[in-house]
Amino acid sequence: MPPAFDWLIVGAGFAGSVLAERLAAERGDSVLLIDRRPHVGGNAYDRLDAAGVLIHQYGPHIFHTNSEQIFDYLSRFTRWRPYEHRVLAKVDGMLVPIPINLDTVNKLYGLNLTSEQLEGWLAARAEPVDEIRTSEDVVVSKVGRELYEKFFCGYTRKQWGVDPSQLDKSVTARVPTRTNQDDRYFGDAFQAMPAEGFTRMFERMLDHPNITKRLGVDYADLKDEGLARRIIFTGLVDEYFGYRFGKLPYRSLRFDHRTLDQEQFQPVAVVNYPMSEDYTRITEYKHLTGQKHPKTSITYEYPQAEGDPYYPVPRPENAELYKRYEALAMSTPDVWFVGRLATYRYYNMDQVVGQALATFRRIEQAVPRTGAGEAALAPAAS
Repeated sequence: MPPAFDWLIVGAGFAGSVLAERLAAERGDSVLLIDRRPHVGGNAYDRLDAAGVLIHQYGPHIFHTNSEQIFDYLSRFTRWRPYEHRVLAKVDGMLVPIPINLDTVNKLYGLNLTSEQLEGWLAARAEPVDEIRTSEDVVVSKVGRELYEKFFCGYTRKQWGVDPSQLDKSVTARVPTRTNQDDRYFGDAFQAMPAEGFTRMFERMLDHPNITKRLGVDYADLKDEGLARRIIFTGLVDEYFGYRFGKLPYRSLRFDHRTLDQEQFQPVAVVNYPMSEDYTRITEYKHLTGQKHPKTSITYEYPQAEGDPYYPVPRPENAELYKRYEALAMSTPDVWFVGRLATYRYYNMDQVVGQALATFRRIEQAVPRTGAGEAALAPAAS
């Protein structure tokens, strides 16, 4: 008998779900979508907790993008709630805006600088770096060592388990420094939250007769069953190849979810703790969702070495190890590797959607359409 499905997609997060929807809706292909977890949505999964407050199970997920194409695509499956993310950091006993801006410096140091004066103030403290290679280099070359110590050094050590001097420059390069009073965490053209939550958006995306979902299922238990002609794999690339060259390092997170008998806990959705505490941040979800509720739910976030993989660790030796797995992946026929874990890159949600849509375009070029799904039309084996 021919395979029951045209595609087996491993992982029901953004990468797998977008590709499942495109293959089913655009090509008429049959898709079996599986995930180890008992739900769709990957790390963006949200749910009502015991108090009835909508929380993000795996920490805060804030959608932002500069791509109109990506925003329009996701808009097929959700209405949006306009939301601009703001973050405060507890530094020297004060809550100040992060990324660092004019108000941050003026409040911390009791100054009244203008934007132009701040440029000179920062330039006087910046330490020239011949070649910017590490996360420490990025920050000290822009704002100097004192602000680096206050905002970045401790936070980065907690988040990654290593000193910023040992991490690739990409980690802190993501966080801008502003000389105006713009206190938004992101500057993207499109910033919004799914009006009914991420999970509802995924459910709509996957509501197609050509998509079969099997949740709480491990790929290892299905891989020898010959269920599909082709595979899209969004899990750990090193796991797929049996850790042939050793494990790729990841950072994990532990979440302490709490419900409080009060309407509001903190002034913004996220407060970072770069100088104190063993957690990195506290999230209060009602700021993100706009939900009205007499109680509020918050999450303390603790980075750790063991547990579910969340962040590829950006160090040169890890990049070299990934290249060996990447070569294997590229030489494996009829398997597409997509997403953060499968390509060992730290992507934002919109970047994963963009990668999935680009992968679909490559599939369109490489795999002829049948119009109603290959497996359904394939002749019986002789």
